[in-house]
Amino acid sequence: MWRLTITIPERCAERMERAKLLIIWHSRTGAAKAAAQAAYDAAQQVASRADGQDRAIAVELMAAENVAPADIIAAKAYLFICPENLASISGAMKEMFDRCYYPVLGRIDGHAYATIIAAGSDGTGAERQIDRILTGWRLRRVANSVIINMEAQKPEEILAMKILSSNQLNICRDAGTAMAEALHLRII
Repeated sequence: MWRLTITIPERCAERMERAKLLIIWHSRTGAAKAAAQAAYDAAQQVASRADGQDRAIAVELMAAENVAPADIIAAKAYLFICPENLASISGAMKEMFDRCYYPVLGRIDGHAYATIIAAGSDGTGAERQIDRILTGWRLRRVANSVIINMEAQKPEEILAMKILSSNQLNICRDAGTAMAEALHLRII
């Protein structure tokens, strides 16, 4: 009896692995959660079409409080989605970065990321904060930030549960699709 052994060169084996898009989210009033779900659903459609191909991808949606360093290390691209609170990212998203920062440092250099910020009016403070953190991880921003402006200015508007418009949901779907397609095509 004979046995056939095939050795796959490392660069070929890497191509055969499923590249993963990790969508990390936190939400207080529902806007960021809805944005994350829309992006995830769209990215999953791309992954379903790519399944079985040599460039198959996986998409995972995780709440920030459940993310561990191993989850971040296992991904090749990231979509960070959170609300802006007092001109910065939400506490739960910041805590995820605090918890994962050093265990991940130096292990994901060059990986791609994009962001979606749910904001009452501005969103740029949260965007800048994420960009500063991810500069330390040496990630590459591959898409302009998406800022969903909820136009909430009064305390009761800020604290109220949010519902995204069809247009806002489509923007989030486009972000998920773009990240998944780019990962599938190995552009990122």
